[in-house]
Amino acid sequence: MDQIRLLVRRHLTAAWRYRWTTVICAWLICGAGWAAATLIPNQYEASARLYVDADAVLTPLLKGIAIDNQVAAQVDVLQRTLLSRPNLEKLVSSTDLDLRITGPADMEQMVQGLATAIKVTPQTRNLFTITYRNTSPKLAYDVVNTILATFIESKTGNNRSEMQNAQLFLDQQIAAYERQLRATEKRRADFKAKYVDLLPSDATGTTRLETAQANVRQLEGQLQDETFRRNRLQDELAKTPPMLATETPPAARQRAAAGGGSPECVAARRALSDLQDKYTDQHPDVIAARKRLASLTASGACATNAAPDTPAATQRSLPNPVYEQMKVKLVETEVLVTSLQRQLTDATKERDRLQEIARSAPGLQAEFTNLNRDYDVLRKNYEELLARRESMRIASAADSEADKIKIQIVDPPQVPQIPVAPKRVLIISAILVAGLAGGFGLALLLSQFDQSFHTIDELRDFGLPVAGSISMSAAAASRMSQFLTAFLFSLALVLLGTVYGVLMFRLLQTAGSI
Repeated sequence: MDQIRLLVRRHLTAAWRYRWTTVICAWLICGAGWAAATLIPNQYEASARLYVDADAVLTPLLKGIAIDNQVAAQVDVLQRTLLSRPNLEKLVSSTDLDLRITGPADMEQMVQGLATAIKVTPQTRNLFTITYRNTSPKLAYDVVNTILATFIESKTGNNRSEMQNAQLFLDQQIAAYERQLRATEKRRADFKAKYVDLLPSDATGTTRLETAQANVRQLEGQLQDETFRRNRLQDELAKTPPMLATETPPAARQRAAAGGGSPECVAARRALSDLQDKYTDQHPDVIAARKRLASLTASGACATNAAPDTPAATQRSLPNPVYEQMKVKLVETEVLVTSLQRQLTDATKERDRLQEIARSAPGLQAEFTNLNRDYDVLRKNYEELLARRESMRIASAADSEADKIKIQIVDPPQVPQIPVAPKRVLIISAILVAGLAGGFGLALLLSQFDQSFHTIDELRDFGLPVAGSISMSAAAASRMSQFLTAFLFSLALVLLGTVYGVLMFRLLQTAGSI
């Protein structure tokens, strides 16, 4: 700690020898700096705040129907295009900035300067601030006001221009796709007309060749079934007698005619006789009637006193109705078999013809598939473009007629009265600190080149023995001189501080700084 104290004391003692150099340097730095600070022109800032948001009712209503232009994306585009070269050139021509233009180089420099000086700063997602600084308050106001007007015009102008360009592009694309679609439809129709027999039907999805093959298989099955049925009928007809022989006992006829036996027996006999006239003896109804008659006879209901000379039973032949029915069915089956054979022959010829055509055009299905794929792609794109054009039309109507995006000017620009730059209070204070630091630093620097010794300790640092030191003579005069020197040095610093105070008072009095 003592070494640090000695080191500081040594430097202060050395600097004190160059105190007037310190004062002069501080005055020069402060004077030059303060003069330069007063010459810096004032910068006036004009600003405007605006709120941009989408329509809270219209935007959800059009979601999924019209083209959705996100507000954030639109504002980002507006910010990026607002400071474009055409807009900045229009800004220069609309304000007094064009008075400073004397040639293309000045215009280029002016445009680059404006692109840097104009700030569009988002404060929140929907709140934006436009600021610009200039030495002229009115010019700063004019620039911000013009930029604000350009921003509002760009909101609708850019959208309308983009909508018009997009609509023109969609119209061109739709017309091109319509021509391609019609050409493809014509090629597809011609191809289907040329190979209608081999191409699948739009209704069933099957080709005529497949239908012909299926028809042949069906007719073959039907022909086999009917042929089997005809053969079976022929066998049954061969086994069935065409005529039936029936016997009628005379006594029974006599009793029936005379009313012999019980009424039940007479009815049973009559029923059996009727059935025998219609059917053979093997018919189930005939067998049942005979069993009933036998049952009545066994019960005594049909008991009679037959005469010993009862004549023998008579025998007669009747056409067999079963035989006639089977014969009719056989004729119908033969007619059907003949018809099926003819249909099968025609269907086989048609199938063979279609198969021959199919063999002559092996890549027909692949070519038709390619035509259908091209047609489906063109039709899908065409319909999608039509839907996009309709969505764009609705979006354009929403932007132009319903004011989908709303811009509200929260703080309109005003002509600034108080400069925002330079910060003269800070600058003057910094110059004062820099002057004092520069003077003291110069004194320390000069002391480093001083080869004299000021204390006995500096001599002892060389390692040589020091016999002693001689104090200053004329102590009273020396103290007076030191007092005067310190007074003048302090007076110089006080004057420097006074000048600083006067400058600060004037700045604060005129409210010329912030």
